[in-house]
Amino acid sequence: MDINELVARAQAADIRSVRFLYCDHANIVRGKSAHAAALADCLESGIGLTVAMQAFTLTDRLAGGTRLGPVGEIRLVPDPRTFALLPYAPREARLLCDMHSLDGRPWALCPRAFLIDMVDRAGQQGLRVEAAFEYEFYLARQLEDGRYVPADDSLCFSSDGMDRQGAVIGAILDALEQQNLEPRQYYPELGPGQQELTIQHAPMLQAADRQIAVRETVRAVALQHGLTASFAPKPFADQAGNGCHVHMSLWNGNRNALYDPSSSTGLSTSGRAFVAGILTHLPALLAVTCPSVNSYMRLAPNMWSSAYTCWGLDNREAAVRVASPFKGRVEASTNIEIKAVDGSANPYLALGVIVAAGLDGLRRGLDPGEPLQTNPHDMDETERQARGIRRYPTTLAEALSELEQDEVLLDALGAERAHEFIGVRRAEWDDLGHASTERQIATHFRRY
Repeated sequence: MDINELVARAQAADIRSVRFLYCDHANIVRGKSAHAAALADCLESGIGLTVAMQAFTLTDRLAGGTRLGPVGEIRLVPDPRTFALLPYAPREARLLCDMHSLDGRPWALCPRAFLIDMVDRAGQQGLRVEAAFEYEFYLARQLEDGRYVPADDSLCFSSDGMDRQGAVIGAILDALEQQNLEPRQYYPELGPGQQELTIQHAPMLQAADRQIAVRETVRAVALQHGLTASFAPKPFADQAGNGCHVHMSLWNGNRNALYDPSSSTGLSTSGRAFVAGILTHLPALLAVTCPSVNSYMRLAPNMWSSAYTCWGLDNREAAVRVASPFKGRVEASTNIEIKAVDGSANPYLALGVIVAAGLDGLRRGLDPGEPLQTNPHDMDETERQARGIRRYPTTLAEALSELEQDEVLLDALGAERAHEFIGVRRAEWDDLGHASTERQIATHFRRY
């Protein structure tokens, strides 16, 4: 869709304004809105943005140690393919943006450009990566004293939960369909008021764009129903956490490169190497895939969120689960699930570093060993060490230290991006790492 077509479509829909959105290092969706009268100009030249915005934390302060400040500007340049009318915002539309320097090239700190680079790196190996997220979130009500409580007390997978939140979930699914986001399944999850929905898998860049669109839609529709939707990793200290697990498959042409029908696990040698790369880099990966202070309240043993660097076949305590395929479409449905991803992660950065780790496993011919068919927490430490299974970092600060020592991931991110990303997340640790549980949860609840 070129500029003239996009403007014509906006005019035909009587659009008043178009949101030019991006996702920052703290995974806050931010942007500026172009009025219809200025849309053509903004599409042509982009919208100006201070460089400092990529150093903002979720508490809306400039991270200490940043090299960004009051001097310097970039342009938000929209991808016309992401244009969507917003069912939840009358006469408004959305575009997702790349960040360009003033000379028109991708800016070094653009998260979307990073994922595009990782798509290209996979392509150089003859691979196309497809991905899908599992979206877990709580629907909550805010009390007069400001506290949030779950919207209901329904049970996991219960039809009662479907009935009690039927109006808002129905409106969410309708809004997703109207944006061609292809919802697949929905059900009430383990926590009271907790929900889960899935979206059709897509090539990586489109999958990350969809993650932004789904979050925006769920939160906006919930607000219209007097509720708050929170994707925060642990919005209630005594309830199940929210994951945003990633399902991933590798394709070489029309063949699934993960799949080998002669293998006892169903995984090819390449698939095993890709898994091994993820496990090898997982302690550092967490700083990007589970990058909030709140994340580490969720990543605990026996929470089905994974807490150890192991893999298994349909093992929901493993970091990487080889999902059982479906009869009649075994090759098409063979995929791996990376469980240590949550709603505080920038989806472009998260998918990009996972692929960087997996490609390193392919390059080095790594093997993950035999799949674990038990709960890793039930093993003694000597047995875990013998199998190379590590407990995750237990705080954001520890995960960031792991990232700072991981040359493969630092190289993939690039020195400038790594410096600013780590700076933002360390600033959030400084703000909240030693705060009370109540303050920490409250700070994350509405932001995600």
